[in-house]
Amino acid sequence: MILDIVSPEAKLFSGEVTSVTVPGVDGSFQILNNHAPIVSILEKGTVKIAASSFNFSKEVADKFTRVNDQTYTLEITSGTIEMKDNKVIVLVD
Repeated sequence: MILDIVSPEAKLFSGEVTSVTVPGVDGSFQILNNHAPIVSILEKGTVKIAASSFNFSKEVADKFTRVNDQTYTLEITSGTIEMKDNKVIVLVD
């Protein structure tokens, strides 16, 4: 599935991922390929991205924390997420 993470300042990430875990208001939840359509509000916490490879621009690479070769995290204060047709859009602050 395709994941786009966008902040008011810049597009932070765009690429093919295997899963994304986000901090929902009722607890963290994970989205995998072919997940049902969803729109949700996010609260302060950690976005966890799993993919076979990552390619960050130099301007935003310092916002992400490397867990291992296939997992990175991003700390957010709030946001929204939309999943539809195997495309995930995360708007973050």
